[in-house]
Amino acid sequence: MRLYLIRHGETKGNSEGRYVGVTDEGLTEKGREKLKNTDIKNVDRVYISPLKRCRESAELIFKNYEYVAVDDFRECDFGDFEYLNYEDLKYNKDYQKFIDSMGEYPFPRGEDRKSFCKRCCDAFEKVIFNEKSNSVGMVVHGGTIMAVLDKYSYPHKDYYEWQCKNGCGFVCEVEIENSNIYIKDIKMIGL
Repeated sequence: MRLYLIRHGETKGNSEGRYVGVTDEGLTEKGREKLKNTDIKNVDRVYISPLKRCRESAELIFKNYEYVAVDDFRECDFGDFEYLNYEDLKYNKDYQKFIDSMGEYPFPRGEDRKSFCKRCCDAFEKVIFNEKSNSVGMVVHGGTIMAVLDKYSYPHKDYYEWQCKNGCGFVCEVEIENSNIYIKDIKMIGL
């Protein structure tokens, strides 16, 4: 199966370097402009995170499709760090613990990375094992993409190696062998 894994376009919080997780904000004009001339037509189905920024991006990237919202594709809940940026957090002791732990320290009153990745990957597996199409698009969040590719990429690369900018992503092939998912032939795309 061909898979397009695309990160939503830019939001105001993204442009300000903020942790945008559960905040349900739409795209900036710059984010819309970047995606408006994109029109991927060769997919059979499009899955999205239920958050506004993903829906708006899907409407620009995959025109004239119906979208299947998958609740567990939503971004990480950053808890007390939600909608803050480095300047806001640089003297916060919990933020320093988060940085020192390479992102393993849980977000205070939010999700820890392990639980977030499990949530995203369980949802991804459910979609892939039930999907009979030849080509699928997904418009989700940067963290969701990183979680999925960290677990299923072949050859494997780690979580942070799969970061991509707003409105960019990956096109790849998904293979299922003995109930195992492998994502192969991964190519970065910039829309």
